[in-house]
Amino acid sequence: MNTNGVGRLPDYRLAGNAGNRYVWRMADSFHQRVIEVIKQIPRGSVATYGQIAALAGNPRAARQVVRTLHSAAEKEHLPWHRVINWKGKISLKPGRGYEQQKALLKKERIVFDSDDRIDLERYQWPVLF
Repeated sequence: MNTNGVGRLPDYRLAGNAGNRYVWRMADSFHQRVIEVIKQIPRGSVATYGQIAALAGNPRAARQVVRTLHSAAEKEHLPWHRVINWKGKISLKPGRGYEQQKALLKKERIVFDSDDRIDLERYQWPVLF
C-alpha cells in the first residue's frame, strides 16, 4: 500500500523542465514515463538505469528500465545507447550490442578510459533531483 491507498503510485508524464527540475503530469504507466525520460537525454551525455528509474518516479526500478529499453528502444526511437550502468560502464556483453553502443557513444564524443568506463562527473546528464 502506498500514499494513494490503492497499492500503486499515481502515474505521471513529463510536462516540462523548470530549472532542471522535471514536472510530471498524469501518464499511462511507469513504462511510458521511462520512455519520456530517455527521450530527454541529450546528445553527448549519458544517464544511468537507476537515474532514469528515479526520474520516472521509482528509484528502485532500474531493472524495469532495462526491460523498457529492450522492448521499446527501436519502436520509440529511443537513444538507448546513452543509458549505462552506475559504474559508468556499458552493461551489454561483447558480441551482444556492446561494440555498437560504444561506437555510438564515441561518435557523440564520449570518452572511455582504459577500463572502458565513462567519467560520470563529466558526461552524466546533469539533472538535479
